[in-house]
Amino acid sequence: MPLGKSVDTAKIEDDGIVVNQFNGLCGFNIYQPARFAAQLGKNEYEKADDQGQHQQGMVASEFQKFVHGLLMRKEAARRKIIKRGSIPVKAAGNTPPKALHSARMTIRTTLFLLLMLAAVTALAQDSGGELAKVKERELEQVRERISDLKQSMDRAASERDRLTGELQDIEVAISEQRLRIKDIEREQRYTENKKKTLDRDLAEREAHLDEESRELAAQVRAAYMSGSQEKIKLLLNQRDPATLGRVMAYYRYLNDYRAENIAAVVEEIRKLDELRSQIAAEEARLAALSRSRYAELGRLNSSQEERQLLLADLRKKITNEGQEVDRLAAQEQDLTRLIAELTSILSDYPISSEEPFSKHKGKLTWPVAGTLVHDYGQPRAGGRIKWNGVVLAAPRGREVRAVYHGRIAFADWLAGMGLLVIVDHGEGYMTLYGYNETILKSTGDWVAPGDVIATVGDSGGQQQASVYFELRKGTKPVNPRQWVTRRPGS
Repeated sequence: MPLGKSVDTAKIEDDGIVVNQFNGLCGFNIYQPARFAAQLGKNEYEKADDQGQHQQGMVASEFQKFVHGLLMRKEAARRKIIKRGSIPVKAAGNTPPKALHSARMTIRTTLFLLLMLAAVTALAQDSGGELAKVKERELEQVRERISDLKQSMDRAASERDRLTGELQDIEVAISEQRLRIKDIEREQRYTENKKKTLDRDLAEREAHLDEESRELAAQVRAAYMSGSQEKIKLLLNQRDPATLGRVMAYYRYLNDYRAENIAAVVEEIRKLDELRSQIAAEEARLAALSRSRYAELGRLNSSQEERQLLLADLRKKITNEGQEVDRLAAQEQDLTRLIAELTSILSDYPISSEEPFSKHKGKLTWPVAGTLVHDYGQPRAGGRIKWNGVVLAAPRGREVRAVYHGRIAFADWLAGMGLLVIVDHGEGYMTLYGYNETILKSTGDWVAPGDVIATVGDSGGQQQASVYFELRKGTKPVNPRQWVTRRPGS
């Protein structure tokens, strides 16, 4: 029986391994728990992670029932013996052998079942670890299948249009450069804060050193005023032996205090040197980060200029050949194929959340605060095709957030969509977030409502920074305005 599956009580009773069946307290078969533990131990690692926890709970429940029944039977037997009056309760040496044997048997049985429960719990924990490894391998296989699908679609798009492939390369490179710049800026902020902290520590240490130095200087002046051979003078100036002893003790205390002050000053000087070295290292790090950021910005500007030239060539080609509608139709077919393939790949990995996605129709929040540019169902390209989602104009770099719980099914560049994130919410529902500047999640990541998944951009050859948002049930587009009604922050 696989570890983690529910236990069929009727089957266990037929097999004679129910733990709470006895033929009297002393007739308990000690081998029944062993067979029960062996029955639970045949794990197959083919169900979800929570099955091991379910098994632990089931075993604990069975164990609790057994111990409860055992104690109840023991108490009933004791009361029965007392009621008959066959054995005086307080008389010494009148405990029957069977009662003693029963008590020892109860202890041994209880200890045995505790060990059995511990063994099954450890087995379930090992099973949980193995299940986690199996699921990680499965997730990696899913990522590889999605990557193969993406490469296949890239080859098909490049065969149709060379410029589209070049646009993808440039926009992906721009996204990576922006991410590197953000990382550099994050490190700069951290380093600047660290340097400020070190500067404050340095100021405090210098103030403390000044105070210690003043105290030491006062002691040096006092010693100078006393002249040389200070201790001999103290001895010669005292006539009372008792007073002499006290004066010599005070003199030792004074010398110890002077030594401590000198050591404190030396230690403060050492710490100041360390702080100055750390500050110098942080300043050098800041300078290096600034140079790196400047170089990345230069590469980013070059990439953006190259993108603008490429977009001009692409628009010229579309105008001359009159293929705008055909290009948009081909991109729509690519997107539909992608969603169908993703649905097939992820069909063995259902989404589970507190409430199904369908229960939140009309209650979702828009992924970004922006201005509506294109609405669902509006005509595009001369009216021969329509918008399947909405386009919201927003400042470049603004955070794009997931509208509900789900798993990232796709996070990559796609012709017509640019840098695209697709979130699978279960029940066949998926939300799409396109035109992004950067993607902040990876395929297989879990997201909650409001999690940041991308930033606003103009990838996919767009003319302005915006976000494309679409909702699909299976491969069919659904009007998102019927589902998403709340503004961010409201």
